[in-house]
Amino acid sequence: MTENPLPNPKSSDSDADTSTNEQETTLQDRVESALQAVRDPNAGVNVFEAGLIESLDIEGKRVTVEAAVTEFGDSNATGIMQAIVRAVRDVPGVESAHVEPVAPSSEGGTGGVSGFDTIIAVASAKGGVGKSTISTGLACALAAGRSTGLFDADIHGPNVPSLLDATGPVHSDGEGNPLPIEVTDSGTGLDVMSIGLMETGAPLAWRGAMAHDALTELFTNTAWRADDTLVLDLPPGTGDVVLTTLQEVSVDGVVVVTTPFQSSLEDTARSIELFRDNEVPVLGAVVNMGEFSCPSCGDTHDLFPGSEHEETLDAPVLAELPFATRLQETPAPGDVAPEMMQLADTVVDAAETAWDLAVPDNALDIRGAAPEARRQLVAERFTSLESGDTFTLVSDRDPTPVREFLGGLTDRNPGDIEGFEVERQTPSDWVLRATRP
Repeated sequence: MTENPLPNPKSSDSDADTSTNEQETTLQDRVESALQAVRDPNAGVNVFEAGLIESLDIEGKRVTVEAAVTEFGDSNATGIMQAIVRAVRDVPGVESAHVEPVAPSSEGGTGGVSGFDTIIAVASAKGGVGKSTISTGLACALAAGRSTGLFDADIHGPNVPSLLDATGPVHSDGEGNPLPIEVTDSGTGLDVMSIGLMETGAPLAWRGAMAHDALTELFTNTAWRADDTLVLDLPPGTGDVVLTTLQEVSVDGVVVVTTPFQSSLEDTARSIELFRDNEVPVLGAVVNMGEFSCPSCGDTHDLFPGSEHEETLDAPVLAELPFATRLQETPAPGDVAPEMMQLADTVVDAAETAWDLAVPDNALDIRGAAPEARRQLVAERFTSLESGDTFTLVSDRDPTPVREFLGGLTDRNPGDIEGFEVERQTPSDWVLRATRP
């Protein structure tokens, strides 16, 4: 316990009338402003950003601060408490300052990722396509209007802390649950959790069960303050960490990031199928770094000429972003490039309709039908149509083989069935359309 029980020499009954500037701000504001200058010696940020100020109570001219310093060594804890006392004591209008050391609390936080209303994953088939940049920008944009968290699940290359200029250490609450770092800007906050906030320096060479256990613990135990939307930054590819995430977390939708380079598009298309096979709705793709505007001549240049991402990706394109300096700048919660704000709105809309099935009322729905009944239902409906009518089928399995069956019903080569197309609208719903000859 650190205390200053004596009156502040700067305050007395004779000078009770403060200056005009002091009158224009409350004592609470002045105390909070003074505490902004006190730094956490380990994290290099102020005590608010480090989550060390648990409570601030002002009664008259007496100030009591509860500081979460019990996990620090004795010397560091004492040093922080003394710095807090000095800062508060020197505030005009304060007569006494008292600091009480307490254990960090979760501040009523959410236990694990299951407490979020919506979970959006951001993935890529390859590294270096801007996935983490999109993740951080998307999370900061979402934070402008909703309680948002950002989970950096890329344990082998955790880039989120550096992209946000966020630093550890990660503290724990009274129950030992890890607390996310809060990144704030102009009153807007974003909860951030990352292995990169715990481990610095050498690259992480975790394997198999080691990575699985670390992620499972963070997924389950992190005491989030935010509870509306969580953005998950997945590692590139489709390895163990991605599969672990899909097993441990109920993901409401995934955004895939790619460049227009053809091999990247082809790999991304395969990743899209992986997510759908694991019953995760694919909200769409962000095609990144497709063009560059020359600052000297003003001309716009395609960085990947001749790309055909519309044809390669079986998913809607949520945004096409250029290679631009404004998209590489450090984002802040609620303060991002306009393209990121627009992307956030598009992602929110896509997530709200991710499980909607857009099919006409006259479609034949064979989901749940017994295998032996499906062929008969298809035959009855298809043969009942007039020539030129559209046949629409909804199925809970890929209906592509139905093409051959339709050809047999009309004595046609299956390849001659006009208008035949199959669209996977949700992870477990396919829509087939074809024209009756």
